[in-house]
Amino acid sequence: MNNGPPIVALTPGEPAGIGPDLAVGLTSRDLPLRLIVVADAHMLRRRAIALGVDLEIRQDPDEIPEHRRGGLSVCHVPLSNPVKAGRPDPGNAAAVLRSLEISVRECTAGRWHAMTTGPVHKAIINDAGIDFSGHTEFLARLTGTELPVMMLASESLRVALVTTHLPLSQVPGAISKDRITRTLEILDRDLRGRFGLACPRILVCGLNPHAGEGGHLGREEIDIIGPALEEARSRGIIVDGPLPADTVFTPRHLSGATAVLAMYHDQGLPVLKYSGFGQAVNVTLGLPIIRTSVDHGTALELAGTGRADPGSLLQALSLAATLATGAHA
Repeated sequence: MNNGPPIVALTPGEPAGIGPDLAVGLTSRDLPLRLIVVADAHMLRRRAIALGVDLEIRQDPDEIPEHRRGGLSVCHVPLSNPVKAGRPDPGNAAAVLRSLEISVRECTAGRWHAMTTGPVHKAIINDAGIDFSGHTEFLARLTGTELPVMMLASESLRVALVTTHLPLSQVPGAISKDRITRTLEILDRDLRGRFGLACPRILVCGLNPHAGEGGHLGREEIDIIGPALEEARSRGIIVDGPLPADTVFTPRHLSGATAVLAMYHDQGLPVLKYSGFGQAVNVTLGLPIIRTSVDHGTALELAGTGRADPGSLLQALSLAATLATGAHA
């Protein structure tokens, strides 16, 4: 199984969303990788019929060929309930997570080389009584990773996060000198090792407006972020900051920078998604496996219509395959 292009697992995510549409849509093109879709085969067939797509499904986990148009290799994970596009069902949440568990297991064992995830519906999973804050945290638990780092990358910008899926009220308490320093170590290490960047230069946002305005608008920059950056510098990491988040994304600051480290989700990601939405890729750094993801949500209103844009998925699959081969992205 290991002779040939890398094997990339695709989990389509929420069955009622556009993830299955995007998976079925891959039958219209050849890809330089071996693709295995981890999902309910019957659901994929029904979605293909709804979209008017001729689909051949192969279910042989020991024989995953290079992806060619017209067919999909599928690892069948049965859903509990029938799926209606646009109407998520909490009864299927366990199967959505099971697809992730299978993909992690196979990647950890080295039988598959990377995984790419489609969008899940966090609220529906929680409605099923399962505590779920996001892919990043769930995959970290499955792999025993203490600190995963979420990074979104477009053609022109990379943004990583100190905290991920937290209520805004909890962000200040989650930021510590140790967490920032360890996040910078992981970011620097993976930018060098996985992305092949010899001397990454990382810009670090402050937490408060104007990076605290010398302590007048908050002391986190003085008491926590600044000391963390000094510690990172002592370990050979090239960092600038803490910088005001409202100006760090201007061309003057970004010139020569490799990545931006934001303190929280909506501090950095709106800028990246504005500049490259639909073409950006979510990469989880710090994991023992390669995981990429799309940059968008479930788009329930588009499910089953044939109007879903495959751009981010194609970028995510391409990056997963590139990283799996050891080539530099």
